[in-house]
Amino acid sequence: MELIRGLHNIRAQHKSCVLTIGKFDGVHLGHKAVLSSLIAKAKSLGLPSTVMVFEPQPEEVFSPDNAPARLSRWRDKYEALKDIGIDRLICVHFTAKFASQSPEHFIEHTLVNALGVKFLVVGDDFRFGQARRGDFTMLKAAGHEHGFSVVNTASFRHDDCRISSTAIREALANNQFTLANEMLGREFTINGRVVHGQAKGRTIGFPTANVNLQRAKAPIVGVFAVQAECQGLRLDGVANIGTRPTVDGHQGLLEVHLFDFDQDIYGQYLSVSLQHKLRGIKKFDTFAQLQTQIAEDAQQARNLLAESSSAQTKP
Repeated sequence: MELIRGLHNIRAQHKSCVLTIGKFDGVHLGHKAVLSSLIAKAKSLGLPSTVMVFEPQPEEVFSPDNAPARLSRWRDKYEALKDIGIDRLICVHFTAKFASQSPEHFIEHTLVNALGVKFLVVGDDFRFGQARRGDFTMLKAAGHEHGFSVVNTASFRHDDCRISSTAIREALANNQFTLANEMLGREFTINGRVVHGQAKGRTIGFPTANVNLQRAKAPIVGVFAVQAECQGLRLDGVANIGTRPTVDGHQGLLEVHLFDFDQDIYGQYLSVSLQHKLRGIKKFDTFAQLQTQIAEDAQQARNLLAESSSAQTKP
């Protein structure tokens, strides 16, 4: 999959494509239904299947405090689109200046002149341009004028797939991990490279692998029984997702204590899937109280994961 970072990097060889525009947060089964149809349409026309996304997402620019938590990081989205078979990904740097352009300018300059779009798929609630004047109706009219087809995502997917990123966030918030996984079509994971932390966990016998969340806010916070994949191994553990109020933490962080594992994995890629929620985030008065709670969390996580493993192996 070819990655184009910024509209300024679009070249003459990129003209003529089948395009969809959206956030594709989580790249769930609903997205995959649309993207599969997009790929099929592109092949039938002999054109590259192309996805346009915005970074940061518009809500994160205009109302960061109210922006929805992301289900996936940029890297996760890139890898998922690549695995599906998309030919080209255009990542547009979204700013207030970019959003202030007239919708007519975006259509003529970007869709027609730069990309030469032949077939466009967007949600029927898609809005763009200054004062969000651009909409599906305007795109349909522009398509008629410039010779490209426009369809909405609902009519373009083969099955009535009522799955949304919002529904997945709600399932995660309600600790319905199985439901969230079903809508995603895979396990919900939090991924990233292990970074150096304050090493406080090691001093009390619970060393942790730390991953910066690298997003405006986490889609889920608390303490969880987890399974993690690293270096080809799948390991049980207990994880804290969020800030660390007892040690005056402010940055979103994933801290995972892996059971019966003592290897140096700094810089390694870690993929963590949630199995059971144990409790919410709590600030303890003393570090000793935190140490006692971590021991209890670890034992509870071991018990729950053992029960799950036993249930899966029963005939």
